[in-house]
Formats: sequence, structure tokens, C-alpha cells
Amino acid sequence: MSRSAIPVRPDGQVIVTGSLAFDQIMVFPGSFKDHILPDKLHVINISFLVREMRKQRGGCAGNIAYTLALLGDDARIVAAAGNDFEDYAAWLSRRGVDLGGVKIFDDEMTASCHITTDQDDNQITGFFVGAMRRAGELSLRELMGDRPSICIVAPDDPGAMMRHCTEAREAGIPFLFDPSFQVTAMDGDQLSEASRGASILVVNDYEHAVFEKKTGKTGEAIFELVDMVIVTLGGEGSKILRPGRDEIRIPPAEISRLIDPTGAGDAYRAGFVAGLTRGFELEVCGRIGSVTSAYVVEQNGTQSHAYTLAEFEQRYAENFGPLPAKASRTEVAAGIPPG
Repeated sequence: MSRSAIPVRPDGQVIVTGSLAFDQIMVFPGSFKDHILPDKLHVINISFLVREMRKQRGGCAGNIAYTLALLGDDARIVAAAGNDFEDYAAWLSRRGVDLGGVKIFDDEMTASCHITTDQDDNQITGFFVGAMRRAGELSLRELMGDRPSICIVAPDDPGAMMRHCTEAREAGIPFLFDPSFQVTAMDGDQLSEASRGASILVVNDYEHAVFEKKTGKTGEAIFELVDMVIVTLGGEGSKILRPGRDEIRIPPAEISRLIDPTGAGDAYRAGFVAGLTRGFELEVCGRIGSVTSAYVVEQNGTQSHAYTLAEFEQRYAENFGPLPAKASRTEVAAGIPPG
């Protein structure tokens, strides 16, 4: 087993920065390919009649904080939202999420993702940035409260991500850098600067390759920037990479059905950090991430899953055996796992 070596404040809050958004999901009962003429690609003008539409709460910060709250962690969001955020805010507050770091811009709407999916699972997506364009105006230092434990810098406006990483680093707060889909929008210098000093970099296997190519930090050289890299592998689980050590492979948790993988990565990150705040070994943190993500893919929507702690512990046990004892507060603060 491998110690985490990431000291976190055991009585503190997990600070979650990133996007807050609504997902507008429409289902087209046909195939896009039947309506796209190859010789008319220069004048596309297509209209689809959809049979189903769902408006769901989303955004990386909202998704991560929601799962942290399910696991009993004290999560505080630092993010930008618009004048239509009231109901979403009430939803998160009822579940124990601290919204003291959310800035409402009355002249903006909350970011919104419009996704049309056909029967072959092809997607056409449009993302309205909305209030997220103002996220760079938010100071992590001013909005993180007085007891930050660890900060998750999730996908957001790239300028905001850069600022949050800088302020976490300057404040001496351990932070997890999660560039996700923004790895394509940020250049190599931005990625290098944002990730510098991060306790953890989390990417999927494609994003890992893009990150290495853009920064020029391949193989062990990536650890000149970060202490640890977690690479998620979809249905194959994940792996944890550390300098000079063997990789740790984390198997996926069993699922009853695969409905929608959207949001599984956010849940994984929440689960992994929840393990860190309890002082668990890295293997256990990864397995918690596997179980949290399994709940998400079995539902439509990134915040449609729910469970009690007892139910979660039972599902973890069915996959990986009983959860070990938590570390003491002193051990968590020192980055020392139990046992």
C-alpha cells in the first residue's frame, strides 16, 4: 500500500473551483449522417425534431461538490454564476454545499451546454459561456474562507484556472489541477504554469498525451511540475503515477447498467479527494473514486445519483472489501495513512 504524503487540514473545507452550468440535453431519434449531404458541407442548414429534452444541473464544480457532499465532506464552491442560478443554488445548499464562494453576476446567465444526441450516440454540442467568462475576476484568496484543506481546480475559464492555481500555490494550499477538456484550449506555457507545484494532476489518457506534448514534459519529466499524476481510463479504471515508483492500477467498480458516462470523471475526483481527507492510502482513494463514478454512469444526469454513507460503504465492500479505518486528525494533517 502507498501512503498519500499529501497533508490536508482534517477539519477544513475542500475548495472546489470550476464551472457551474446547466446541461440542456436533447435526443434525436434518427442518425445525423442521414441528414448531412457530403456535397453540401459548405452550406449546412439542418433542423432536427427531438423527442426528448432534459435540463440538468451540471458544471464541473457543481458535480464535484455534489458528490463530496454525498460522501460527507465539507465542500465550498468558488465559481461564477448568473441571474438564473437561484434554484440550482438551493439544490446544492440543501445538500450541505457551502456557496459562500459563488459570485452571482446579475447581468449574465449561468453557463449552459446544449447537447443533441442521435441514436448512434453521436453528439452535436454548443456551449454558452455566460457568467463563466467572468470567473477570472474571482480571487481564490478572498473567497476560499478561513479553513481551506485542499483545493480542486477544475475546468473553467482558462484565465480563472491560472489565477486559482497561482493563488493556491502562494497560499501554500495543496491543490489538484484538473484541466480536463481545457487541455486543448490552453497552450504549453499555460499548462506548465498552472500545474507547477500541484499535488495532483488528473487527466484521462487522451488528455495526458496532449498535456505531455504541449508542455514537453514526458515520462518522469512531468514530475518536475507535479507530485503525482492520475490518469483515468474509462471502463478500465485508472492509474496513479509517481516519480521513481511503480504505477498503481485501480480497477473499475462493477456497474449494473451503463446509461450515461457524463460526469463520471467529476465523481472520481470527488471520491479520490474524499479519501485523502480521511487519510486513506492512495489505492483506497482510487477505489473510492471508482465506486463514486460507478453511481454516476448508471443514471441520466451528473447529479441524479444519491446514496447514504452506509450504502456507499456496502458497495465499496462488494467491490474491494471493507473500507479501512480512517487516519487520526494528526496523521491526516501530516499526510500519514492509518496503520
